[in-house]
Amino acid sequence: MKKHTLFMRYWNPYVVLVIAGILSAFYFGLTSTVWAVTGEFTRLGGDLLNLLGVDITGWAYYDKVHLQGTTWSRPDGWMVWGMFIGALIMVLLSNNFKIRKPQQKRRYVQGLIGGIIAGFGARLALGCNLAAFFTGVPQFSLHSWIFIVATGIGTFFGTKLTKTRWWKGRPTLTKGAAKPSTVKKRVIQPYVGSVIAVLYIGLIVYFFATGQKLLGLGALFGLAFGILIERGQICFTSAFRDLFLVGRSLMAKAIILGMAVSSVLTIIIISVYDLTPITQIAAPSTFIGGILFGLGIVMASGCETGMMYRLMEGQVLFLPVFAGNIIGATLLACAWDHLGIYSTLVQSGAPINLLDSLHPVGAILATLAMLGLLYALTIYREKRYHQKRTMKKGATDYAG
Repeated sequence: MKKHTLFMRYWNPYVVLVIAGILSAFYFGLTSTVWAVTGEFTRLGGDLLNLLGVDITGWAYYDKVHLQGTTWSRPDGWMVWGMFIGALIMVLLSNNFKIRKPQQKRRYVQGLIGGIIAGFGARLALGCNLAAFFTGVPQFSLHSWIFIVATGIGTFFGTKLTKTRWWKGRPTLTKGAAKPSTVKKRVIQPYVGSVIAVLYIGLIVYFFATGQKLLGLGALFGLAFGILIERGQICFTSAFRDLFLVGRSLMAKAIILGMAVSSVLTIIIISVYDLTPITQIAAPSTFIGGILFGLGIVMASGCETGMMYRLMEGQVLFLPVFAGNIIGATLLACAWDHLGIYSTLVQSGAPINLLDSLHPVGAILATLAMLGLLYALTIYREKRYHQKRTMKKGATDYAG
C-alpha cells in the first residue's frame, strides 16, 4: 500500500471495523479485559478528586471500577492514552492537524453539557458504546442489547433537539466568498508524527522488556485502536445520527459487521482458553443510561471515539466534550450510593449472559441473528429515508 493511500486518504470503514473487531477479541484473549474508555475516565475523575483533597475512600463505585494506582500504572490508562497518541500520529503523518473552532460560542456549552450527559449515562449503564457494541455483544452480555436499543432512542431524540432553532441559534452569515488558502503545507507535521511514533514504540518495548506485560499490551492495543478510529473516522454518533438525519448507513453497517466478526472470534477464544466472559448487570439503569448516552453524544457531536480523534485533529470543541465526559462519569460515581442510584436503578438487576442461558451454539446463533436483524433495520431505514425524499421531491416538482 502506497504512502498516499496510507496517510492521505481515509480507510474503508468496513475494513477498519473488522480489524478493530479482531483486535478487540485478541485483546480479551491476552488480558481477560476489554476495549473500553469510560471506565478510565471515571478513574481519572477519582484521581482528580484525590488531587483536590476529596476523600473518596467510601465511594462504592470506585471500588467497582478498581481505582488503584494512577492512570500511568493502569493498563486501561495506557489504552486511553494510546488511542489519543495513535490518532495524533496518524493526523500528523497525514498533515491534517489544524486548530479548528466552532463558529458559534454556544457550541462549547452544548459540547460540555452533552459530554456530561453522555459520561453520566455511559457509567450508569456500566459502559459506553465500546463496552456495549465491541465488548458487550461479543461477550454475550444481555445488557449490551438493552443499551444499543436505548442508545438508538436517545440518539433519535438528540437529532430532533439539534434540528431546533433554539439549539442552532441564529445562522452565521459569511461575508464574501471564501478565499483560497495561500498557506504553505505544514511539512513539519509528518516529521513530528514520526518522532512521536518512534518514542511511543520505544515506550511499549520498555514495558515488555521490564516485565510490565499488561501495561505494554494496553499501550500497544491502544495505539492500534487509535490509528484505526482516526483512519476510519469511526464515530458511533455519526452512525446513528446520519441514519436518522440523512439516511446514510455506511458507518452503521460497518459497525454491525465488526461486531459480528468480533463475536465469532471471541466465542472461539472463550471456548479454547476456557475464559469467563465479562458480563454487566442488566437493569433499569442500563436502559436509562443508554438513552442519556445517546442523547448526550448527539448534543456533544461525538462519542468517545469520535471525540478522541477529532480532538487530535485540533477541533477545540472536543476539549469541553472530553472534560464533560470525565465530569459526568465522576458525578455518577458520587450519585451511585450517595444519591441512591444503585438501590433505585441497579440493585434489582442481574448479570445475564447468553452463554449461560443458551449455551455456546445458541448464544452465537442468537447474537448473529440479532445483528442480522439490526443490519436489515439499518438498510430499511436508509431506503425509507430516500423513498420519502424522492416522493417529496416529486410532489414539489409536480406542484411547480
